[in-house]
Amino acid sequence: MNRNIIFLALSQAAMMTIISLTLASSALVGTQLASPGLATIPLAVQYLGTMVMLYPVARFIELFGHRLTFCGGALIGAIGLIGAAIAIKFNNFILFTAAGFLIGTFGAVGQYYRFAAVNAVKREQKNLAISLTLAGGIIAAIGGPALALWTKDALSPTFYASFLSLSGVALLGAILAIGLSLPPIAAVDNQHEKRSWAEIIKKPKFIIAVLGGVLGYAVMNLLMTATPLAMLHAHFSFSETATIIQWHIVAMFAPSFFTGTLIQKTSVLTIMLLGCLLNFSGIVVNLIGNEFIHFKVALVLLGGGWNFLYVGATSLLTESILKEEASRIQAFNDTLVFLGVTIVTMLSGTLVNLLGWKIVNLYASLPIVIITIGLIWLLKHERKTTIY
Repeated sequence: MNRNIIFLALSQAAMMTIISLTLASSALVGTQLASPGLATIPLAVQYLGTMVMLYPVARFIELFGHRLTFCGGALIGAIGLIGAAIAIKFNNFILFTAAGFLIGTFGAVGQYYRFAAVNAVKREQKNLAISLTLAGGIIAAIGGPALALWTKDALSPTFYASFLSLSGVALLGAILAIGLSLPPIAAVDNQHEKRSWAEIIKKPKFIIAVLGGVLGYAVMNLLMTATPLAMLHAHFSFSETATIIQWHIVAMFAPSFFTGTLIQKTSVLTIMLLGCLLNFSGIVVNLIGNEFIHFKVALVLLGGGWNFLYVGATSLLTESILKEEASRIQAFNDTLVFLGVTIVTMLSGTLVNLLGWKIVNLYASLPIVIITIGLIWLLKHERKTTIY
């Protein structure tokens, strides 16, 4: 296997271990430091940090290369995690929220792992490279929640040790980045004249790729971040919540071992439609009941649905753009993705408290309907004409 893909997959694992543990614990820490109504604000600020830093990270990659940018991002993440630990130790909600922004900066860097994988292989291998890089999340699925359980009460107060241990994971991400050897973006950046935004956004593939990535990620994140609160309302323990999140993250990344192959054997649009079907199924399970099995099955289905939509949307995006314009369009796409993620995360706690779990799931189905309609339209359009 390509050495760079191995390092990128392990980097993905480190980054997602941090994301999975903060996901499982952040709302609970927020409740502990402030109130249930403010519980998801630190996590929302974390996603805001990811969104705000996407363009600067893209520019840093162009100027300084992947290795230095990825290493620097991991170190910033480590600083943020230490800050979060200090905030928990001294019961400081504002510091905990601010630390989330630095953690989100590492998250922004991590969004470029899958695009870096595309640069590391031949064009015909890009789907497999994306999938294998994202498959690193399997390690995170096991490591993140397990680390949360082992360290949750290791030091007082609760979760203090968890965030300290995550700073070590971020430092591991920095070490992995040093081992990368990827071609510089600048080597291909000026070979052709870049298209204008007006030309790019007219392409149906581009529109559906962005739509699938933004709405698919937002729906998954809304229900994922709301689940710990819904389970808290249903009187489940943190151990049970961590188990649910663990299964969810496994479902998010386990399909990555074969998603790329499925796309090659069928089509990217077919796989994205399958992702929509899995999302609908997960929402239906949530509507049926709020027992442990309902939460577990629903998040497994939502995780698989996210994988097919996200890998599919990433592949579709790379098909619809030129290599010379990749950095700015990837940054634009992921900025929109995390704008959606930030908004739904910020609102998820309030929505669950005000509307209830089932109403939140009903609203979550609407974006999936929009994606499904768009994919069906593109399938019909592709049968009539060649796009791009």
